[in-house]
Amino acid sequence: MENSEKLIVSLRQLQNRITAACGHANREPSSVRLIWVSKMQPLSAVEEAIQLGAREFGENRVQEALEKFLPAREGIKCRIIGPVQKNKLKKAASVAQSIDSIADLESVEKLESFCEEFYSARGAETLKKLEILFQVNTSKEESKSGVPMQEAEEFLRALPTPNNLVYRGLMTIGKNTGNPEDSREGFSFLRNLRDKMFNSNPKFEQFTELSMGMTGDLEVAIAEGATMLRIGTALFGERL
Repeated sequence: MENSEKLIVSLRQLQNRITAACGHANREPSSVRLIWVSKMQPLSAVEEAIQLGAREFGENRVQEALEKFLPAREGIKCRIIGPVQKNKLKKAASVAQSIDSIADLESVEKLESFCEEFYSARGAETLKKLEILFQVNTSKEESKSGVPMQEAEEFLRALPTPNNLVYRGLMTIGKNTGNPEDSREGFSFLRNLRDKMFNSNPKFEQFTELSMGMTGDLEVAIAEGATMLRIGTALFGERL
């Protein structure tokens, strides 16, 4: 079977899973957006995905994102979903429409400064503000990035009011135990934290997104309120 045909089949199967999970959770499938995790996939796979209707892609590495998503294409959104080193934040801001892995104040401050440069140079009226999600480590695993759960609310409340950024919500990675139910507590925590912060301050007036759930635990994530699913394996297959 050709790669494009495999992708069509995989997408159909994934959409069936999402529809079924939304049905069980009394949610509309349209309330969950699919982020195609294209990390370590060739540009040809991205092009095939776009032909099938993909509009948002997740990349872990800034260099990969630059190679695939510059120059920018109308209607196609690149999201950086992996941790970004401080010295690569400027490049990340130049290619991504959203950085979903922010977990410290210094990164927020640097992105504010970089975006100010971009807007001054190119004209603010022609550019959309950079969106960011804040990553919370709900798995309590040291190998995972993110703000610790016990510090997350205090961290968010201490954030400055954004000028060139838009605080859009939260991101987390479920527990790597092989049992999707083990992630439910963390997903529920993230939803409750999002709800608590939303509209608690004008800086959180657009704080609506929950990026949680991947191939192995998407049903639990949908049940707990995910607005974005980050899916790679179920679409593109196992990475080599």
